[in-house]
Amino acid sequence: MKHKEIDIRPYTRQFYKGNIANFIFALCETLLSAISALLVSWLIQQLVDLIGGYDTGFTLLQLTVITLGLIGGAVVANLISYHSKPTFITRGISQYKEFIFGELTKKNISAFSGENSSTYISALTNDIQAIEQGYLRNTFSMLESLLTFLGAVILMIWYSPLLTLIAIGLSLLPLIASILTGNRVAAEEKKVSDRNEAYTSTLRDSLGGFSVIKSFQAEAQMIRIFKENVQELAKAQCRKQKMHILVQMFGLVAGITAQLGVFLFGAYLVMSGNGITAGITMIFVQLMNYVLSPIGTIPTCIAERKAAKALIEKIAKALNTNIREESKTEVHGIERGIVIKDLSFGYETEKQVLKNINCTFALGKKYAIVGASGSGKSTMLNLLMASYPDYDGTICYDDTELRSINSSNLYEIESIIQQNVFVFNATIKENITMFREFPREQIDEAIRLSGLSQLIEEKGENYLCGENGNGLSGGEKQRISIARSLLKRSRVLLVDEATAALDAQTAYQVTDAILHLDGITAIVVTHSLDAGLLKQYDGILTLKNGSIVETGRFDELIEKKGYFYSLYTVAQ
Repeated sequence: MKHKEIDIRPYTRQFYKGNIANFIFALCETLLSAISALLVSWLIQQLVDLIGGYDTGFTLLQLTVITLGLIGGAVVANLISYHSKPTFITRGISQYKEFIFGELTKKNISAFSGENSSTYISALTNDIQAIEQGYLRNTFSMLESLLTFLGAVILMIWYSPLLTLIAIGLSLLPLIASILTGNRVAAEEKKVSDRNEAYTSTLRDSLGGFSVIKSFQAEAQMIRIFKENVQELAKAQCRKQKMHILVQMFGLVAGITAQLGVFLFGAYLVMSGNGITAGITMIFVQLMNYVLSPIGTIPTCIAERKAAKALIEKIAKALNTNIREESKTEVHGIERGIVIKDLSFGYETEKQVLKNINCTFALGKKYAIVGASGSGKSTMLNLLMASYPDYDGTICYDDTELRSINSSNLYEIESIIQQNVFVFNATIKENITMFREFPREQIDEAIRLSGLSQLIEEKGENYLCGENGNGLSGGEKQRISIARSLLKRSRVLLVDEATAALDAQTAYQVTDAILHLDGITAIVVTHSLDAGLLKQYDGILTLKNGSIVETGRFDELIEKKGYFYSLYTVAQ
């Protein structure tokens, strides 16, 4: 079965968007450089023959003026290159990075629960250098090589068709060498990228799970795994470098053979009086550089370009997965609530996690979802956040089915607070506002309602939170998460085991704050069965093996002495 071909044109367009003028100027510099190189060869031939007593049609003074003009042209060409080429490349790469990050933000909200983020880290770090060299810089290198090659062949034919045939015959040696070795570069480049990805993944896991490594005394094991990844990456890089050296070696040996061969044949023709001058022999040797260099470099450049395209295709393929299909249906609010009918879902088709769920969450009410581990509580919240579209049944916000709601509209309506709150290495205020502008009174209200006033008084809203909020306590981070949702003014707040890692007092305070949010529908997944909190909920849904087995208020469920009563009794 054929794999669907990935269209990389939206990615490669980023190199040229608003960058065409710089590209054209860089091309002009490349053209001027190629012409200058050929003129230098012609000038050497004229000077050598003039010294040898041949009538070249030019005087030494005229050739001196031409030389000065050539030097001036080279200066102009390099000045053009100084401005245009670096600007084109840096702007193109910057726009490419920005485009990738923009596409990354289009992914499904739960994308990274099943994807390896190292793919994207590698694409935006290690792979960029290979793309810059293989796709952008090589464009100019290949064009200059091609222009000088064509110009050199034309000049050679004009000077001596016979010596040109000999030169072309000898040039087949480096051409064959390049073809045999050049294509191996792309494969080795891909291997380096894959090993970089594995290395980055191990490094990220080691840093992210540092506390686990220390507490389980697994330092030696992680050092071993890290060492293995470093060694595998080093081997891949070494193989790539060896392949480059091998390509260069074959090209160098074949090039020397071809160049000296032309020189020897040229010397023979000069000595035998076949109309070939010493200057013509000299220019042939000089022009052979422009014939042999492209033969050696263009296949390598093409291979590197293929490798760069493979890396672009790799990230394009990764970005093409886990993207929610957006509807054009505009929903800018919720008036009645959420109704779930006959909802069933499984991460694997043969194993259902949720089975025939039917329930209603009225606007402004507070609900708790309880149940044993693995009963489907978090999955239910994930579905409400549109993490997975392939469920059976319906989830309706008022009368609109969830799959028909545009993501931007959905996340205006609802937000989620999870157990592991992510706090950016920014100020408290920036973490609350998520780097957006809000009226001062709205920010102050969110701070007050979320219980952050004391923290702000102690540290100030410009306090830098540290990497993932390492300058804050767990409760303070949870309150920031609540403040974010309040400031966003979401009508629906989903809370997934948000207090599981907090001490009892802080957990109680955070949950109590959520339960006292007016006008907001709160759906709280909780493992903490505290009677004082549970009595405040308008409804409790009890899940068992993916099904709702009981619903009602706390007192009603206690009186039933059913499954909820068993859970509550065991928890006390």
